Amino acid sequence: MRENGPVTSATRQPETPAAALPPRLIATDLDGTLLRDDKSVSPRTVAALAAAEEAGIEVFFVTGRPARWMDVVSEHVHGHGLAICGNGAAVVDLHGGPGAHRFVKVRELARENALDAVRLLREAAPGTMYAIEQTYGFYQEPKYPKMHLEIPDTLAPAERLLAPDAPGAGEPVLKILAFHPTLDPDAFLTLARLAIGDRANVTRSSPSALLEISGPEVSKASTLALCCAERGISHEEVVAFGDMPNDVEMLTWAGRSYAMGNAHPDVLAAASGHTVANNEDGVAVVIERLIAERE
Repeated sequence: MRENGPVTSATRQPETPAAALPPRLIATDLDGTLLRDDKSVSPRTVAALAAAEEAGIEVFFVTGRPARWMDVVSEHVHGHGLAICGNGAAVVDLHGGPGAHRFVKVRELARENALDAVRLLREAAPGTMYAIEQTYGFYQEPKYPKMHLEIPDTLAPAERLLAPDAPGAGEPVLKILAFHPTLDPDAFLTLARLAIGDRANVTRSSPSALLEISGPEVSKASTLALCCAERGISHEEVVAFGDMPNDVEMLTWAGRSYAMGNAHPDVLAAASGHTVANNEDGVAVVIERLIAERE
């Protein structure tokens, strides 16, 4: 889940890491990575994804987006059609099409931990505003900015939204969104991680000071590892793509990983290889090369 706009001016051409096992799974972030800045999937990328599946390489979309925002790629799924959403908080079957996605796995943020995270971050960064992502509902505080182009189900303080008798109390909490109007995004992330500690996992995928708070040890990497273990796929057989801090663990875990040319500096440092920017079809460039290597 990332707003448009480059994070760095990096323009390095694709680099190939040291020899690795033939890939069996491609894990790609969406916003700023697979998608162009206008949120489209280019014809070249569509063709590359189809070619990967035809070559027997599974493709997983691994994103901070909630399931209801997956329509942008639903028509491009092949084979299993699974996606990891909410930074690892849910595995979703996209085969049902828009509005009919099925949750296969949910790794929720316990309400006790969520309340602790809200309290600790309020103390550390006064002025923070919150929204709550659940499996089917979206709730926010009255002053939380209208940045998600949707109408929240309920407006109330976060403490009320997370109460045992709150609207949607029967649904799992997938993540908390925390926005600060003035702090530097990276400084806010560092501050939040120190304040919250092991009560939750904190990351970000937006160029603004918007944090995403999930259950302890819930990340794109940890959920992808679970999905791969179920399929007998080792991390050495995974190729991953990303552009923002919420991709760092996944890129570090995968046997081969590529930072986009528009990536955050931490991502450029974490990945084993670099490709061109999302608007230049950087994911497709690498997939085409991987398939050519198999022929």
